[in-house]
Amino acid sequence: MAAQGSTITSVGHREALLVAARQLLEDKGYAHITARDLVAASGTNLASIGYHFRSKAGLLNAALGAVFEEWATQLAAIAMADPDASPVERAHLTWAALLANLSARRPLLVSYVEALAQADRDPELREQLAGFYREIRTKVSALVTAALGAEIDDKEAAAVASWVIAVCDGLSVQWLLDPAAMPTAKDLLTGLAKLRAAS
Repeated sequence: MAAQGSTITSVGHREALLVAARQLLEDKGYAHITARDLVAASGTNLASIGYHFRSKAGLLNAALGAVFEEWATQLAAIAMADPDASPVERAHLTWAALLANLSARRPLLVSYVEALAQADRDPELREQLAGFYREIRTKVSALVTAALGAEIDDKEAAAVASWVIAVCDGLSVQWLLDPAAMPTAKDLLTGLAKLRAAS
């Protein structure tokens, strides 16, 4: 019985730490969160961080990964909502949803950029963030395959997925720096049409 109780507490600590990490990422930013902040906000202890996530960075990155997984899932649902939409229409819907939600997600986006800035000097952080991209690329590749069917093979679907992710990331970073200069989803679609016509 004691072991079972400690497992329940352990699982509770993990979830409490993730909730606290997400809130602190919004309130303080990735670069300014301490392990003590996480313990105080979660009502857990320092040992719980090491037990569940190996380190403070591991916990923060897990929380960021969950946030961006959630965001990617929402965008995918929007893109695939109409089974009769063309690939270009799906892109337009995705860009419109992305741009419309950046303001609400700004604090978490800033935290993500802060984490990226540290990744080159921290191999564990770099691998964890690279893992997020691998997972998202796989999911987006599946959506690309679902949208295009027999017209595309796995390698091509992965390339298209990387392009879609790059557009979303690039728009997000540009918006952080100069939101007033951002194109609309319709502008992006027009630009894409011009590129296709010129090729």
